[in-house]
Amino acid sequence: MPAPYAAAMLLRTSTLLFRTLREDPADAEVPSHRLLVRAGYVRRAAPGGYTWLPLGKLVLDRVTEIVRDEMAAIGDQEVHFPALLPAEPYRTSGRWTEYGDNIFTFQDRRGADHLLAPTHEELAALLVKDLFTSYRDFPVTLFQIQTKFRDESRPRAGVLRGREFLMKDAYSFDLDEAGLQAAYDRHRDAYRRIFTRLGLDFAVVRAMSGAMGGSASEEFLAATAVGEDTFVGCVTCGYAANTEAVTTPAPAAGDPDAHPAAEVHDTPETPTIAALVELANARALAGRTDWTAADTLKNVVLQVRRPGAEEAELLVIGLPGDREVDLKRVQAVLEPATVAIFDDWAAHPELVRGYLGPQVLAKHGVRYRVDPRVAPGTSWLTGANEPGRHATDVVCGRDFTPDDTIEAAEVRPGDPCPACRQGELSMRRGIEVGHIFQLGRRYTDAFAVDVLGPEGKPVRPTMGCYGIGLSRVLGAVAEQHHDERGLIWPAAIAPCDVHLVAAGKGPQLDAALELGGQLSAAGLRVLVDDRTHVSAGVKFTDAELIGIPRVVVVGRRLAEGYVELRDRASGERTDLPVAGLVERLRDEVAATRRDRV
Repeated sequence: MPAPYAAAMLLRTSTLLFRTLREDPADAEVPSHRLLVRAGYVRRAAPGGYTWLPLGKLVLDRVTEIVRDEMAAIGDQEVHFPALLPAEPYRTSGRWTEYGDNIFTFQDRRGADHLLAPTHEELAALLVKDLFTSYRDFPVTLFQIQTKFRDESRPRAGVLRGREFLMKDAYSFDLDEAGLQAAYDRHRDAYRRIFTRLGLDFAVVRAMSGAMGGSASEEFLAATAVGEDTFVGCVTCGYAANTEAVTTPAPAAGDPDAHPAAEVHDTPETPTIAALVELANARALAGRTDWTAADTLKNVVLQVRRPGAEEAELLVIGLPGDREVDLKRVQAVLEPATVAIFDDWAAHPELVRGYLGPQVLAKHGVRYRVDPRVAPGTSWLTGANEPGRHATDVVCGRDFTPDDTIEAAEVRPGDPCPACRQGELSMRRGIEVGHIFQLGRRYTDAFAVDVLGPEGKPVRPTMGCYGIGLSRVLGAVAEQHHDERGLIWPAAIAPCDVHLVAAGKGPQLDAALELGGQLSAAGLRVLVDDRTHVSAGVKFTDAELIGIPRVVVVGRRLAEGYVELRDRASGERTDLPVAGLVERLRDEVAATRRDRV
């Protein structure tokens, strides 16, 4: 059965902790941030931290109840872990170091290390180890709804990227891979229902597991132009992935000995790919005048710092010259290490800036990884490791041997689909609102979580984890549901069902309050704008800004027995008789509730 609908209530604007703003906050970068502050839903308390005002808390609670409803429907059990955690479990799992500067750490008065929890895989594994000893106890899935903390280097976009946020996280424990897959599929389906009920336009895309670990993961992205994530889709086969998880179709390996010997050429003043291609065609290097940037091998030097390491190490990435290195893709592959562009050329004179080739990297002990397009047997125009000189017919597998391949090149619209190889990729931006992982046994191995199996031998459970950023979801809904006048909440999570606006004083105000009481008694949530010190125009402007889906204006036709019903989404306005209004609105709201469940 679905969770009971939130209790009816009557709110009065005159006594509500509430203030609207006519000007955008100075730090607002995206519509959701601007409108949530202006409409009186949140107030900034600190960098990356927001106070939820009554209207905002009502919306957040409705989001939370939908999520809790769907988790209970698939058999998840709710728990509540502490947010203040000792360091030792995270040291055991390795994430104390892996998280690096992204977690808040401190010492208590006794000098013991602690952290504010960013997520709770370790605590979930320890709880299962503490309570369960037999295969008969499984499968089990736990979830919680709790505030989490991450030390964002640059909190931005209001509630979309903060240091403190509300999150639903769930953890499944199964005895075998089939059980893990079943749990993963249940949560995937539940997430689809959740985001549909929330009114989100979303995509499910393949993703990288990052510091969480595991063999497979998918993100749920709410499509919006202000999203920090870029994802691709193929209209031919339906493939979808975060750009960090896109794989590059590699050409078939060729014969390295089928090419002429490498030849070095004078190429003065060609430190860029564009300058090199222009000169190569002008001089017909290697007898060609059809050189393009895609024929060149660009070698980008990065510095990589492993968790806990005092010094960074060098990594050179080779890729076709018509592509740029995407540092987010590199970071996703190398996580938990951090990466940055190398710039201390004076300290490494063996690396010739602007003319670097792969031929000497192994000799100097520099790790070299290449884009999958740099396949064995491919021939390239690249640096000759001397100022003002490049080489033609530098062949992979003959003149240089990479240490490995890496998905580091930018993904572009029109790239071939890695799944069907026939369609082309299109690109969109989105906000990550959910992420699900098949963790496997990383954490049960770390804590030696063993139970007695059916044959009397120890069995180690396998884990999945499933997260939804609840406060971020609210921001994502605001991004998708607004216009130039304000927010337009979907009925499922609007702070109230009906917004009553008294357009005048005296009889109109009295009638609005009476209607509000009747609607509340009928089971609806109602906000009555009963302010007497502001004009009707201000009230109408605020109603559009606040975004409750149904606005009832008690105005000039009250004497005739009519009020005006405004639909915030469509803008439609209808005069309705006061008689029967309560029953009509009660039935409309009841119908939308049935649709949601």
